[in-house]
Amino acid sequence: METHPKGSHARILLSSVFGPYAQDDEFGSRAINPMELYHNQVTRAQGGFSLRMFHRSWGIMMIQANISAPCSVLDFPTRKAFARELTKNHYDVVGISSIIVNVGKVREMCRMVRELSPDSTIVVGGHVAAIPGVETTIDADHIVRGEGISWMRRYLGEDEHAPIRHPAIISGIETRIMGIRLPQRKGGTAATIIPSVGCPMGCNFCTTSSFFGGKGKFVNFYETGDELFEVMCKIESELKVHSFFVMDENFLLHRTRALRLLERMKQAGKSWELSIFASANAIQKYTMLELVELGVSWVWMGLESPRSSYGKLQGTDIGQLTRELREHGIRVQGSTIVGLEHHTPDNILGEIESAVGYQTDFHQFMLYTPVPGTPLYQEMADQGRLLADIDPADIHGQFKFNFRHAAISREDSKRFLDWAFWRDFEHNGPSLYRMCQTMLMGWQRYKDHPDPRVRERFTREVKKLSSAYNAALWVMEQEFKKVNRDVSDRIHKLRREVEKEFPVVARLTAASLGPVLLWCTRREEKRLAKGRTYEPPTFVERSNWVSAS
Repeated sequence: METHPKGSHARILLSSVFGPYAQDDEFGSRAINPMELYHNQVTRAQGGFSLRMFHRSWGIMMIQANISAPCSVLDFPTRKAFARELTKNHYDVVGISSIIVNVGKVREMCRMVRELSPDSTIVVGGHVAAIPGVETTIDADHIVRGEGISWMRRYLGEDEHAPIRHPAIISGIETRIMGIRLPQRKGGTAATIIPSVGCPMGCNFCTTSSFFGGKGKFVNFYETGDELFEVMCKIESELKVHSFFVMDENFLLHRTRALRLLERMKQAGKSWELSIFASANAIQKYTMLELVELGVSWVWMGLESPRSSYGKLQGTDIGQLTRELREHGIRVQGSTIVGLEHHTPDNILGEIESAVGYQTDFHQFMLYTPVPGTPLYQEMADQGRLLADIDPADIHGQFKFNFRHAAISREDSKRFLDWAFWRDFEHNGPSLYRMCQTMLMGWQRYKDHPDPRVRERFTREVKKLSSAYNAALWVMEQEFKKVNRDVSDRIHKLRREVEKEFPVVARLTAASLGPVLLWCTRREEKRLAKGRTYEPPTFVERSNWVSAS
């Protein structure tokens, strides 16, 4: 691989694709596919109770932190902001990161670079690089597939094997729920930590697994629990956080690393909260006490159909596992695929009902989707089942099939998906209510635990439940009377349990704050009905920066 002639003196711009995102336009934005993970894929049917937030483009932030060249990160720019950055500053290299649906924006940004900064070398990375033949459809000099830190280091003539420096990253920004934007106070939001990329499970539909090498492959940034602990201590100190969103596709698979991290946490008296991704079979390698002591407070777990062939669920009673996790105060984010090969109009509703019956705190539903670059995509291509003329902007699992299913039409795929979201909301209530339920069970079980770290964590978590969350329960109880009276009664029962635990604060907060939240929620519902959408702010961050002469 040739290095850039200026090496580490080259001036670098790393950019995500331009917005706005939550609209239909000629560049591939889709109103149904906003730049909001939860509202897009998890709580989208929950109206004013939908959890809404944005997540930064962590990949380009990681690259910036791990090169010595002068570098700017431009995250969530407008088209004008991207053009202004190109003309205001001279860049030797312009890197553009994108997912597949935004390939149209990548194409336009490459065109803009050629016009406004013709001497710049264009590098394109992220999942968009997995599109077969993408180099023939966009005007880029380099297409980077897989992990980007080592590639950029090699390109700049730097040591690709140098230790990974982890930037201090706030996991979510501009969080909103019930019409209220939550304050962004220091330490109030979890930090993101990325121990590794890729997933060795190798599910045939998984873009992450295939992008980083496929089945059995992954890239560890931090091999040991000691390394991970030191990084987390540094970020804790810088951001004043107690909680971490662990962006690792199957964190618990690395058992030796996880248990060593637990040892170090015990030695240092750390009462951290960890939100993790893990498969059912990995979770079952730990006792509930080990998970609780490790600080696991939230787990995202795949709940594909029991009739599917994916090994990560084999031998697992998902209903029992989900109940047990929640009873120990661990919030569960389920993820279910709609439209698997064995699904038919006759059995799919029953399978959705089974998924809803797990009663997870949150539930993501995604269409079975052959995404370019995955084994499933190649299988469908070989079988001649890919639909022609489907815009890449519509291949994201939240719209309609992009292939011919044996029993379900493209139009029906969307109807079944939409119904899954609605059924989960209608039957189980808002995710915020379910989360409160799990938090209370955890508090009641562990408030007198002999380990002071465990007591401290649950005491910290329950503060929200005893105050603002109880006011939110009052609102959900009122609003759900017109959706599902049984759920409203369950919310009422939970609220009474909270007020029994915290008789003064919880009752006063519900009485004083409840009516305000009810008004805000109803106002938000009216705004959403009129088409209100939300967009992330633009970020410009520079490192090793010296203005060009």
